[in-house]
Amino acid sequence: MGWIPCSGASSGTKKKKKVKSKIDKMQVQDNNLVDQIKPSQGKLKRNLSTSSKDTSKHGNTDHIAAQTFSFRELAIATRNFRAECLLGEGGFGRVYKGRLESINQVVAIKQLDRNGLQGNREFLVEVLMLSLLHHPNLVNLIGYCADGDQRLLVYEYMPLGSLEDHLHDIPPGKKRLDWNTRMKIAAGAAKGLEYLHDSANPPVIYRDLKCSNILLGEGYHPKLSDFGLAKLGPVGENTHVSTRVMGTYGYCAPEYAMTGQLTLKSDVYSFGVVLLEIITGRKAIDNSRSAGEQNLVAWARPLFKDRRKFSQMADPMLQGQYPPRGLYQALAVAAMCVQEQANMRPVIADVVTALSYLASQRFDPNTQTVQNSRFSPGTPPRTRRGL
Repeated sequence: MGWIPCSGASSGTKKKKKVKSKIDKMQVQDNNLVDQIKPSQGKLKRNLSTSSKDTSKHGNTDHIAAQTFSFRELAIATRNFRAECLLGEGGFGRVYKGRLESINQVVAIKQLDRNGLQGNREFLVEVLMLSLLHHPNLVNLIGYCADGDQRLLVYEYMPLGSLEDHLHDIPPGKKRLDWNTRMKIAAGAAKGLEYLHDSANPPVIYRDLKCSNILLGEGYHPKLSDFGLAKLGPVGENTHVSTRVMGTYGYCAPEYAMTGQLTLKSDVYSFGVVLLEIITGRKAIDNSRSAGEQNLVAWARPLFKDRRKFSQMADPMLQGQYPPRGLYQALAVAAMCVQEQANMRPVIADVVTALSYLASQRFDPNTQTVQNSRFSPGTPPRTRRGL
């Protein structure tokens, strides 16, 4: 699924300082974002993994930690973008697997479609965001290419693909995700979102959280990817930022889709949809189902009201191998995240606390028991009101 642009209010723009001669070639007119997220003060600076002394292979980065690559280098790395190197494609363009000899590393290279949905501004946003923000649950940007009209991004290679690959349209013989792995992925994705909301200064609204943007590394370690739609969140007395509605149908919070008013709680709604997908194995939007079941949230809401029906919501692929109490608690978290009223949704930090606890409760399918890996025997776990 791709992005869906809709009419809505857009924020004003101002021209600011030049970031770097290489990035200037992108011919982006709105540089307001650049000055706002430069790591001059606050939490964002402390979370940077690079310093102002760091340089790319072509010179001083002026706070841009990512390396610059020539188009020729990336063409060689992907054997001239051969079809057998293709990992996937979407509205933004195509992603290829390649090997960069200069750094002796296997990488994923996203070649943006010059006529696609991701333009120069989104390209610049992604380079800036992933250069300044670093967390174990955010994908690592290695570098970029802005030769002529070519726009390419170079990421660390995530060998297990996306969460979507493991939940939907699974080919015969492919291993299904068990309950423990699902909770681990959900907790890790929530931690990445928590970093954007609570540690970045100013906060960052991801705006495009969905299963295809959660990539999986060894051991099913999840990382958020694709930051082209990310926006700086409200600061001071502001309660929201107004912007053109962009996102993926089925994941957008209703108040954002209707008004263009974006808040941190918009991301929480999207996370709730992803959590429902993880629990149920259903797609956010599935037109192959009957009319009442095509929209995942609309299908789930009536079931949330009757705990006796919770077992009907579990992914059939789990074959009953899950802890009933854990299922109820995970569904309770999802239900709170997808509430229609934004102010009724929890903050992401509370979601992380709840899911980290659930991920620590290791379910043994052989004995149908739960083992607590987080607390020592005799130490009762913390409980949170309302879960």
